[in-house]
Amino acid sequence: MRTALVYHGEMTAARLLWEDPECEIERPERLTAALERLQQEGLERRCLQLAAREASEAELGLVHSPEYVSLLRGTSALGTEELRALSGQYDAVYFHPSTFHCARLAAGAALQLVDAVLTGAAHNGLALVRPPGHHSQRAAASGFCVFNNVALAAKHAQQRHGLHRILIVDWDVHHGQGTQYIFEDDPSVLYFSWHRYEHGRFWPYLRESDADAIGRGQGRGFTVNLPWNQVGMGNADYMAAFLHVLLPVAFEFDPELVLISAGFDSAIGDPEGQMQATPECFAHLTQLLQGLAGGRVCAVLEGGYHLESLSQSVCMVVKALLGDPAPPLSGPMVPQHSALESIQSARAAQAPHWTSLRQQGSAPILSSSTWSPEERPSPVSPGGPKFEAAEAQTSAVLSSLLDQLHLHPTPPVRTAVALTALDAALVLPPEVLLQEGSAPQEETQAWARLHKALAQDTAFIALGKVLHLLNGILDGQVSSGIATTPAIAVTLEVAILHGLSHRAQRVLCVAVGHLDRPPDLASDGRTLWLNIRGKEAAALSTFHVSVPLPGTTGGFLSCILALVLPLAYGFQPDLVLVVLGPAHGLQDPQAALLAALLRGPAGGRVLVLVEQESPSQLVGVLARVLHGEAPPSLGPFSMASPEDLQALIHLRGQLEAQWKMLQVAGEAGDRAEAECRECGGTVLP
Repeated sequence: MRTALVYHGEMTAARLLWEDPECEIERPERLTAALERLQQEGLERRCLQLAAREASEAELGLVHSPEYVSLLRGTSALGTEELRALSGQYDAVYFHPSTFHCARLAAGAALQLVDAVLTGAAHNGLALVRPPGHHSQRAAASGFCVFNNVALAAKHAQQRHGLHRILIVDWDVHHGQGTQYIFEDDPSVLYFSWHRYEHGRFWPYLRESDADAIGRGQGRGFTVNLPWNQVGMGNADYMAAFLHVLLPVAFEFDPELVLISAGFDSAIGDPEGQMQATPECFAHLTQLLQGLAGGRVCAVLEGGYHLESLSQSVCMVVKALLGDPAPPLSGPMVPQHSALESIQSARAAQAPHWTSLRQQGSAPILSSSTWSPEERPSPVSPGGPKFEAAEAQTSAVLSSLLDQLHLHPTPPVRTAVALTALDAALVLPPEVLLQEGSAPQEETQAWARLHKALAQDTAFIALGKVLHLLNGILDGQVSSGIATTPAIAVTLEVAILHGLSHRAQRVLCVAVGHLDRPPDLASDGRTLWLNIRGKEAAALSTFHVSVPLPGTTGGFLSCILALVLPLAYGFQPDLVLVVLGPAHGLQDPQAALLAALLRGPAGGRVLVLVEQESPSQLVGVLARVLHGEAPPSLGPFSMASPEDLQALIHLRGQLEAQWKMLQVAGEAGDRAEAECRECGGTVLP
């Protein structure tokens, strides 16, 4: 993977020159701490390092007015009191004689990153910048932001590179109202923002931050707001928001470029967000976004004010961009009730505009979070005098989290392929290991006694290779792998049993094709069997689920995003087995996307079993996505059939009481769905 890291030390020059509790958290150490952690983890040297350039005034004019750019240019000649007076004209902003230079470097870094990715010099990357940008508007600074770096990057990608569809994902804890205003009537830019809102009581206190603010004119439906109305949102809440709101819409939109407004004040320990998402969550979010736009993902730093939390989270994003497996998510995967209410509100507001979310029936939008300034109690603004105390209180928690992350080091071999016969047409990335070894003969013989079919020469040799590869994955020497076998059903049974007897506490098996669950598997909750292309849509038990293979891209995506991944993340497996069995029916891009997305739940520990006769092209594309490359496009989006949708609705109804990650609504949404079904309507997943 070729990941660009864009940075310039001169972006640390601007700093607060007077006492201001609101603004003191935006300090140069935010950059230096993140860069030092990247260096300590050995990540900086693995990246293509680019020194940021200043954006030209013409480039700034893609978004900002000439008068505003001229005003900012003049700040370099102002004294401290003049700077303080000018800063007071804006909301939560401070200026310094170096602000114009720093802000031009920040904007230029975002443009430089986009150029590197769209010209092929890099696959993806991160711009480590300050000041941040997503609050900045055409002619106004706001919330520490001077120029809107990500908006400028999007306009630059359109004007210079001719792009027509750009996705902006804003996971900062504050609403990026500046970005929303710039693109709210533009259908070529899809803007998604989750943000702390608290029914309008959190900065920037805007009615247009609520879920029913969806854009204007031709841009209606291309602004997606997901407001958090309580603090304490964690890993399960963030993953649910991606699976049930962002990703369905994003895959339907089919962007050519993904820009991330990467604010880490939404991470644990940050005094601004007061959220609970741990650093590795941002690796999972990044990994999910790499399934879009051919992996062309550009992250640009926004907020993040707890230095330890910020630096850990930045490292997690860079590791994901480099293709490293994401560590398993910590904590129970159960979304909070308030998060489900927000998800339901966003889905309902967007459903009229997106086939992937469209509802039939009368399920309403939840009550709008209306408020008036007179009713607003104790509004919360950026910064504050308790910042240092809050930072000290969370240091112990973050140190413990860091220790946990170090329990999951990246294996020395990221991807290995075990074949019984080498096909001359097979093309593998040079970093992928073509495994030659096998398990000890006694070990292979012991497992081969389970089935006569495994005693045959070719099947026996394949079993030895599968066991050797599986041992490498379970021992932490290999992250993921692919193996071929002529006896796929019985080899799969051995792989499950061997995994459970060799370190794995929970094994997820995603079997695609005509494969029956092994009859001897214990029903003790240690295995979750999910059969795609099963004979019917049925939850035969909490841990045995069957669903027919959908026949359209929309149906396939709904199956993966609304069923497979929620079950996988809810189960929290130690090992994922993906099996492409007889007549599996998947096209290569579908198989690749399935394998790529299933890298997340088990921390990258994925073994894919395919039939020995499978085309070498399929093995090659699977090896590339397991190694961290982006999966190929599924092609044009086509709506799921009514039968496929009904199958998913049926399964969700059977399973969501046990598997909370399947839920997409709070109590009010649950009632609406129930009423809708009673009157004969359906609500799409």
